[in-house]
Amino acid sequence: MIYFFLPAMASYNFILIAAAVIPAVFLMMKVYRSDRLEKESHSILLSLVLLGVLSSFIAMIAERLSCAALDRLLPRGGRLYDVILYFGVVAFEEEGAKYLLLRRRTRRSAEFNCRYDGVVYAVFVSLGFALAENVGYVTSYGFRTALIRAVTAIPGHACFGVFMGAFYALAEKSSRGARGGSSAVFTALALVFPALLHGAYDYVASSSASVWYFVALIAAIFASAYALVGRMSENDVYI
Repeated sequence: MIYFFLPAMASYNFILIAAAVIPAVFLMMKVYRSDRLEKESHSILLSLVLLGVLSSFIAMIAERLSCAALDRLLPRGGRLYDVILYFGVVAFEEEGAKYLLLRRRTRRSAEFNCRYDGVVYAVFVSLGFALAENVGYVTSYGFRTALIRAVTAIPGHACFGVFMGAFYALAEKSSRGARGGSSAVFTALALVFPALLHGAYDYVASSSASVWYFVALIAAIFASAYALVGRMSENDVYI
């Protein structure tokens, strides 16, 4: 009898994985097509997606270690615990893992010759992260989770990547000029700003606040990121 159910189970798992992957791929294509001046090579984009997947495993290990240490210091459920967890552990370690591999792969790359490239690179790393994370969630919790994450978490990671990439591109542009001090500021912002947004997203999502606060936060993040993509694409310049 079990053999009768195996094709159905395999089909169901395929649907779940497709539901996890398709939103990330759609957003990758959107950002890629907005690259006006010079499209990036498929090889660097694929490597960035794979590095994004790798960053999810690095972050997972770092988070487990940090959560174990945090549990020793503070009781679970308190406000201070939640602030440290969502901002200091989850957000900074996830965004930090993405940024570390993004910078390692693209820093001083010959292909990194336009300001919008920074957005493309960071979004592809972020969506590689989201893709790996989403596959884990939907295969564990089902199709309903896939639908929820398709309109919240996956675009959220893409938005965090937009802000990371915008500041990263400014840092790279400054580092190639005479304004070394500006490069350090933009480098810090490339990590800190998306991490703060990520922490706020997770904190509000997990809190007992009205769902409308979460909806308002998502709307504000998405609208800002969408406008920034359009503005950087339209005003892209060679660096």
